Amino acid sequence: MPDVPNPMNPYGGRDDDDRDENRNNGDGLEDMLRNLMGGAPDAGMVDALRQMGLGNIDPAQLGMMQAQFQAMMSGDTGSALNERMAGDVARRVVAAEGDPSVPASTQSDVAQVAQVANLWLDAVTDFAAPSARPRALSRSEWIEATMPTWRKVVEPVATGVGNAVSDAMMKQLGQMDAGDLSQLGIPEGMLPAGFDISSLSSQMTPMLKQMSSSMFGMQVGQAIGALAGETVTGTEVGLPLVTPNAVTILPGNVASFADGLGVDAGEVHLYLAVREAARVRLYERVPWLGAALIAAVQSYAGDIRIDTEAIEEKVRDIDPSDAEAMQEALAGNLFSPEPSPEQKRALAHLETLLALVEGWVDVVTDEAVRGHLPNAAALSEAVRRRRASAGPAEKTFSSLVGLEMRPRQMREAADLWRKLAEATDAATRDEAWGHPDFIPTADDIADPENYIAKRTGAEVAEPERDAMDDELEALLTQGRAEWDADRADDAPGASESGGAPQAGSETPDSGDAKAGDPDARPSGDASDPRHGAAENRSEGDDDKDDDGDDAPSGPSDSEK
Repeated sequence: MPDVPNPMNPYGGRDDDDRDENRNNGDGLEDMLRNLMGGAPDAGMVDALRQMGLGNIDPAQLGMMQAQFQAMMSGDTGSALNERMAGDVARRVVAAEGDPSVPASTQSDVAQVAQVANLWLDAVTDFAAPSARPRALSRSEWIEATMPTWRKVVEPVATGVGNAVSDAMMKQLGQMDAGDLSQLGIPEGMLPAGFDISSLSSQMTPMLKQMSSSMFGMQVGQAIGALAGETVTGTEVGLPLVTPNAVTILPGNVASFADGLGVDAGEVHLYLAVREAARVRLYERVPWLGAALIAAVQSYAGDIRIDTEAIEEKVRDIDPSDAEAMQEALAGNLFSPEPSPEQKRALAHLETLLALVEGWVDVVTDEAVRGHLPNAAALSEAVRRRRASAGPAEKTFSSLVGLEMRPRQMREAADLWRKLAEATDAATRDEAWGHPDFIPTADDIADPENYIAKRTGAEVAEPERDAMDDELEALLTQGRAEWDADRADDAPGASESGGAPQAGSETPDSGDAKAGDPDARPSGDASDPRHGAAENRSEGDDDKDDDGDDAPSGPSDSEK
């Protein structure tokens, strides 16, 4: 259909232009709501907002409002996590603490430190260094490099939180009446008579989901920003967050970690670089490992149970239009305190993998720096203390996915790797990573000798007896003797003195079954036909048949 000129419009155009103008009533309010809600808004809601005076807002101010909302709603509309929001918030967190860029001279220093670290590691492991160049990152650069992995980790939780928040908000709207208008910032009497407030819920569903995505993105950004201010290397948290696998150092955080240790800063940089290079080699040369660690975290997060009652309680008394108040409602613990059986299994698997990784890194690092770093033992202990406390990684995973990532068997796992190398060699130790089905289990970590015997085909030696074993055996023998004596005292017919039967007591007939015979019955049991026959034979000729005649007797010996 050709365009029909509009004589009332000196600049030309179509009749549709006037219809669009009429639809918006000249104020642009309906277009703004359509952009925010992802579809045509309810006509009653638009009229109500116009009656409140929102249609008379200055166009420039209305444009600012729309821009603010669009900034909150920006990101992937199909994702439960607003990744752009999370990244922006994380960068603001580190910028507030100061985040200078890494100068070229420091970049060169890190490259040299990584080269030395790899040279030392070549002597103690057959796993080759990755081809990717080492990197020295600022905190904001680390955030940018790790954000894609963070999205994989937290998106299962973000989906559950988003659904719980939007459901709670819709439930709250559905229960509102005219007396609750103040919670929406609407003065009483501004809506038309008989207006159904619950009708707003279906119109607000897309917007609520987007708001939840943005608010959870803010929470993720806060946690990642805090972690970026403390982590010293790319893989310190135990997961391969940076791709591709490469030695990644945060020089500013390393300098902060070195303060107060009483060790030369250059030695601290070298020690942490060796640990990072060892972990990166493991992730690079064991292709299944990084994916298995991420999958274990996702499995735990995917089965997490959102505390919907707590969320409903938090949003009940807040203004749904107050984004800051909504964010504070999400700041607390959103997860049910008791993990599910599936989560317990995922956590056990994750803890075993992390213990094996960190134990292997401990062993390989100690061997690589031996004879090179005079304070290696002190640095190793400093790393253990940092790891054992509620460090930055544990705080981050606890707030984001409700996961306390504190492996309990790292020392035991290191002991297993050390003993395996001593019993065989470093190559055999590293070959244990060849397939996920053949790596040590939690039981193997607890009993390394048995695992080594399985790997080498050797017999498991019986532990030598000691004085404690002899004392335990004596106690068991004494207890067994006392128990047998008590049973003998409790036996039927036994005297209090533990001996022969008392005078007048009945003794079993010689023909009775022995004790323990399942066919044995007490004397006088009429139900036993054999017992009845014995009684008849003892009474002799006095026995009568049922008619009173003499009972027939068998043939005599002379008659036979």
